[in-house]
Amino acid sequence: MTDDEDCPKPGDLIEINRGPYEHWALYVGDGCVIHVTTMDGNSPPLSAGSVTLLTSTAMVKKQLLTEVAGNHPWCVNNKYDCLRIPFPMEEIVRRAERWIDKKVLYGVFLKNCEHFVTMLRYGEGVSEQV
Repeated sequence: MTDDEDCPKPGDLIEINRGPYEHWALYVGDGCVIHVTTMDGNSPPLSAGSVTLLTSTAMVKKQLLTEVAGNHPWCVNNKYDCLRIPFPMEEIVRRAERWIDKKVLYGVFLKNCEHFVTMLRYGEGVSEQV
């Protein structure tokens, strides 16, 4: 984790601590993140702690980080940078914006929110949550 959580840069991974689980989003600038959430966008973001273990359908949304995090603490956490080379920032943001308002498969073990954002940053979905 970094100590500049108040100043994320486009392409950074954002970890939101929701108690028993973490929700992950990708910072794209202007206070906004792209993340995987429920189909109606009104429920809390999907995570290992909030859905069944079966695969379901989710939606990719662009929202203000403050809306997604709510009153939960968050930080920049590019923890895989020591193991993988991230794409250039412009490419990460471009890759992410292609997904906005698209339906995606969601599964706790293979296609969760952390898998999604790491796929955008590194080209490979990775998650230590499961």
